[in-house]
Amino acid sequence: MNAQRTLLPDGRWHFQHGPMDIVIGASGNAEALELAHTDAWLRFRSILDELVQELPLLRLPVRGECPVRGPVARRMWHACQPYKSSFITPMAAVAGAVAQELVGCYTAEGITRAWINNGGDIALHLTPSQSVRIGLYADLARLNVEEIVEGVRTDGQFEVSSVQPVRGVATSGWRGRSFSLGIADSVTVLARTASEADAAATVIANAVDVRDARIRRKPACELKDDTDLGTIPVTVDVPPLEPALVQQALRAGLRRAEALRAAGLIWSAALVCQNQLMTTDAATAGARENRHADNPAMQVGSVFA
Repeated sequence: MNAQRTLLPDGRWHFQHGPMDIVIGASGNAEALELAHTDAWLRFRSILDELVQELPLLRLPVRGECPVRGPVARRMWHACQPYKSSFITPMAAVAGAVAQELVGCYTAEGITRAWINNGGDIALHLTPSQSVRIGLYADLARLNVEEIVEGVRTDGQFEVSSVQPVRGVATSGWRGRSFSLGIADSVTVLARTASEADAAATVIANAVDVRDARIRRKPACELKDDTDLGTIPVTVDVPPLEPALVQQALRAGLRRAEALRAAGLIWSAALVCQNQLMTTDAATAGARENRHADNPAMQVGSVFA
């Protein structure tokens, strides 16, 4: 299928090509925005083919020197490199890296802010004094058709301003579109870049885990032929667990998140599992519950990696 684009009624653009499903919003001078949208579309059309050419290398665990050449592929590899002591492939950062590549088209003079939402992994461009508000939908299992039609009611929101060193937001969890080794419904990470947030969200979500025979897992290769995870067991079902077990799993993930924060790899993280929330700091804990985002363009709904 060829790349496709659609101008949405509210002025945002929807780009789609293979697994890439992107919504773009931006503010600024009309002429500058038109040029940026054109540049983003031209760049978007070439990304998938570039990644496919290096896909065998991108599915290998991160080891040694970076073996890939393309700018998006290299960004994926370098975002995952800090986690090479455990099993991780550059594919853990693919969605964020693509979003980050496209947001570069919106850094021109005359554009005050822009957001590239690649299936929930978000890259931001913010000029001084600008900010965006992002809504978090923690559990896809609760999402129903009525909400999609009438408007998603988010579980909370947080604001990212230009003064913060945050230009990337990503979420991972076992209910998302990618496999997870853990049981988190969602782990949302704020980081310097979208690719870094994407990799970190994957790692932290994998760490939200507890041993319990009721949790169902299957080898990834039995669920998807071309997965980069091979025979590694991934989570396919998590029944309701006792609150103490949920807290145990969340604490394991929180320890990982706090270690990444101490190392400067993330800015903050919010971890959700079966209606329980843990955060690395007050920034995400202060998300206001059960309120719609003031900026509908930034109401993410569910942000899953």
